[in-house]
Amino acid sequence: MKLCRRAQELAAYRGTVGFVPTMGALHEGHLSLVRACRSACDTTVVSIFVNPTQFNDPKDLENYPRTEEADLALLEEQGVDFVFAPAVDEIYPTPDTRVFDFGGLDRVMEGEHRPGHFNGVGQVVSRLFEIVRPNRAFFGEKDFQQLAIIRHMTAQLGLPIEIVGCPIVRDVDGLARSSRNTLLSPEHRAAAPRIYAVLAEAAESLRGKVSIPEAKRIIAQRIDAEPLLRTEYIEIASADSLQPAADWGQRLGELRCFAAVHAGPVRLIDNVPF
Repeated sequence: MKLCRRAQELAAYRGTVGFVPTMGALHEGHLSLVRACRSACDTTVVSIFVNPTQFNDPKDLENYPRTEEADLALLEEQGVDFVFAPAVDEIYPTPDTRVFDFGGLDRVMEGEHRPGHFNGVGQVVSRLFEIVRPNRAFFGEKDFQQLAIIRHMTAQLGLPIEIVGCPIVRDVDGLARSSRNTLLSPEHRAAAPRIYAVLAEAAESLRGKVSIPEAKRIIAQRIDAEPLLRTEYIEIASADSLQPAADWGQRLGELRCFAAVHAGPVRLIDNVPF
């Protein structure tokens, strides 16, 4: 495995190049992307870079877990070929002032609650694509809205990169794997699986039985019945357009239920097919 700090060190690729962008603090969800990449590509590149432009809260950026030494050991075990772990000035030698048009995909859910977040995602992912030059890039469905936006951006920029979405990886109690989980107190970690439990049960019991606004209210109420959790939003939307559904009869294709929930100071997101 070759550790690269500078773009020019990424060289001597072999065959089809697969890429897994990460912000480090790696867990089984990331490793599942690495395995999918290795099985589909000849060369696997993983980046570790905590991108400052996608954080709208400076404290969130400061507190984001950084575990590079452990991350590198995990990636070597997985047989990764290249790890790109640059400094900020390698990605942004000058301030990135680009503003992206994501066709409205960024105006709902996470985009509404985290202004500027997805523009920062577009900046860093497009820069990483420019540097790594992959044939395929792998992203997890936990960040489902991000996956849709990256697909849109890649098509919009005319990049010859296949964007591969991979299933959410969960702990045995249902909590979606996330680097932020390491920031949870033991009490909040014990409470957090309620998010998925409520979403999964609602997907079975509420569709078509109550109105969509009532379903969203019930889901939030059931999550918030746990005193250590506080729902920020629940949305039921099209998996394709991310357009919120007003009623079950709309022709929006597959629906998904999206949730953002605070467990103390830690903000968790999840989604399930509806």
